[in-house]
Amino acid sequence: MNTWSGTWVAERLGVELAGDERLHGMLGLALRRNPKRAHLLVSNVLGKHVPQAPSVVYGHGVELGRRVRELLGDAAAARAVVLGYAETATGLGHSVADGLGAAPYLHSTRRPVAGVATAGGFEESHSHATSHLLLPEDPSLLAGDGPLVLVDDEFSTGNTVLNTVRDLHARYPRERYVVVALVDMRSAADAGRLEEFAREIGARIDLVTVASGTVRLPDGVLEKGQALVAEHESAAAPSGPFAQSPTSREGTQPPSCRVTRVDLRWPAGLPDGGRHGFTPAHHTALENALPAMADRIATALPVDAHRLLVLGFEELMYAPLRLAAELERTTTAEVRYSTTTRSPVLAVDDPGYAIRTRLVFPAHDDPADGPGERYAYNVAGAGFDAVVAVVDSVADTPALHAPDGLLARLAEHTPHVLLAVVPSYAPAAPAGAQEASERPVTMLPEPLRGPAFSSYAPEEVGWLLQDLSDVTLEAPTEEREEAIQSGGAHYAESLPVEYQPSEQYQQLFHNALDTSAARLAHAVGVVTETVLAERSPRPVLVSLARAGTPVGILMRRWAQHRHGLDLPHYAVSIVRGRGIDANALRWLAAHHDPRDVVFVDGWTGKGAITRELAQAVEEFEKAHGVSGFDPEIAVLADPGSCVRTYGTREDYLIPSACLNSTVSGLISRTVLRADLVGPDDYHGAKYYRELADSDLSVAFLDAVSARFDEVTEAACAEAKDLLAADRTPTWEGWAAVERISEEYGIHDVNLVKPGVGETTRVLLRRVPWKVLARAGAGSDLDHVRLLAEQRGVPVEEVPGLPYTCVGLIHPRFTRGATGADGTAVTL
Repeated sequence: MNTWSGTWVAERLGVELAGDERLHGMLGLALRRNPKRAHLLVSNVLGKHVPQAPSVVYGHGVELGRRVRELLGDAAAARAVVLGYAETATGLGHSVADGLGAAPYLHSTRRPVAGVATAGGFEESHSHATSHLLLPEDPSLLAGDGPLVLVDDEFSTGNTVLNTVRDLHARYPRERYVVVALVDMRSAADAGRLEEFAREIGARIDLVTVASGTVRLPDGVLEKGQALVAEHESAAAPSGPFAQSPTSREGTQPPSCRVTRVDLRWPAGLPDGGRHGFTPAHHTALENALPAMADRIATALPVDAHRLLVLGFEELMYAPLRLAAELERTTTAEVRYSTTTRSPVLAVDDPGYAIRTRLVFPAHDDPADGPGERYAYNVAGAGFDAVVAVVDSVADTPALHAPDGLLARLAEHTPHVLLAVVPSYAPAAPAGAQEASERPVTMLPEPLRGPAFSSYAPEEVGWLLQDLSDVTLEAPTEEREEAIQSGGAHYAESLPVEYQPSEQYQQLFHNALDTSAARLAHAVGVVTETVLAERSPRPVLVSLARAGTPVGILMRRWAQHRHGLDLPHYAVSIVRGRGIDANALRWLAAHHDPRDVVFVDGWTGKGAITRELAQAVEEFEKAHGVSGFDPEIAVLADPGSCVRTYGTREDYLIPSACLNSTVSGLISRTVLRADLVGPDDYHGAKYYRELADSDLSVAFLDAVSARFDEVTEAACAEAKDLLAADRTPTWEGWAAVERISEEYGIHDVNLVKPGVGETTRVLLRRVPWKVLARAGAGSDLDHVRLLAEQRGVPVEEVPGLPYTCVGLIHPRFTRGATGADGTAVTL
């Protein structure tokens, strides 16, 4: 039977651990020289003092995060921010954030950072180093009203949590807090204090732990503990407090020792941890980079290293933990994880004591509180074939490499020492890329979702737009066209009156959907499989509102149907001549890795939006210092040969082009007008709730999704062929538009709208002049012919037209160019 690692202290001081049966497996006991509390609860699952399998350490944190998510519910969990405590719980808190759903994460710190304002602070009364600082790069990280989740390794008296909540609640009041700890060791009186405090501030405070119990301390335990520490200290080697063989600081680094430096190739701009905040986008970037970084460590390890320790550094706990977990997953070595610490603890080489050995070395990160000793516990004598020391670049100093430094101490007890340095994250300066008036990212609204905005289910799409439903934006088509062509207004400053289809036209839509659903499903499968194989295994779909939105939802449904993936999907606004919504991009960059973002649209015509997006992304990166967005659009149909990622290059009817809002979630096209959309606002759009009786949005999606099974094999085969083919855009569509513009005397490519989808838009929203139709075009143009007839627009058949049809907007339009009934007249 294994000896409990708290036996030594319990027998000598009469300390008892009472409570859950799991407590003795999770905790041991040790002694420290501290005038406030002599005993120390030593966690066996935290990865601080006791080397532990990284899967065990990370697993405990993630599971706690999942329990918090269950407690809060998905909606509240999506608004939560996690705060961990330095130094011991920085990795635990980060793991809880992962389990919660990659929530934004911040940990307190004892390292002041020049140029970063303090957003709060508090005291940890029983600690050896009491002052905590909160230094978020974005001060508004703590300013939201969602739940705040506070994570510590143990909940002993509740004082630290009370101090934290008291400080933060005065600055940023909220309704709910959740306290998370591995163990709850409070007395009944302390438990009552927390409940009383919650009532006092008018907030709810929940507690989530793995195990609970109490520490029973006999009278005079502090004095007895101090005397016991002094007794063992006097018997120890004279090289420093508590130092003893084989952990003394005497001696120098063996001449045969060589430290192998491993270049992790840590992603540029990725924070080393949560000291200044760690966003979901950072989480995604780390997940993507972990396998390659762990592989570089594994490659540098000696072949005979069967027992490996990854040793983190004080507050730098999470990055080493994740590297260790990846090594555990991908190598055959027995991997353990722990970190160095500032906390002085007595070491006693006894199986009934939690701290068996201790390495002592000087601080090597130029700490604010001056030079001092630092410690690594239970490393010496543990039989590690290799130790990978992971530090941040601030700590990669001469003191680290000195004859009495950490690396030398490690080399005395293992034949192989590796050093991996993570760049210390430097928060961006407040001035420069970000304008002073720009709203902080965390203050931007969360995406709008149905049913409050749009008729789509909330999980289908999040709209990064502002709701302008109560604003009158519609203007007569002729009035809009005159203003646009005269230069008096931009097309995005108003909305056309929503076209109300006749019964005959609606029947054409249903007929078109019946005949084309399988063809559409096939194209959806092709483009989605291409994206998953070539762009990202877990892409973030970002549709260009509004035509791209149904396609984005169908791609999301395919990924779920075919691969079981639950992909995030958003809709953003892009306006020709004005660019993409920069605030929407800022929100995306804060919540996801920009490299995973795949922009989605319905179809290409001449490629104007393709070019617009490329220019807009380039300007955004220069203005905001955010890189990684790929401007290449994925489209269902690419008849103009303007993109590499598409479902088809045929120009056929996509039924969602037949209608306006009633096939797009009842959302209008997007609006960008200075008096409605400020520099810190999303672009706007309207939700036409009053058209609910005519809404076919979900019916369209369901009709296409229902055909996924029958086209899966063929779609996957075509995607495989396309991936091996040359898909370089030829831009033949743009060349054709330029040619048509000149041949018909228009001299403005913006008035030439190629393809079935764009021609339909002309007939629904603009003042059409004429429609060019490829000779012999069949039922794909039935709805176009009907609309043209209703508006008095001639349809001219053209042999060899590269598109099925092309819509021409009236090139010299005034309201006098139409008759009293609004139908077109000739030039």
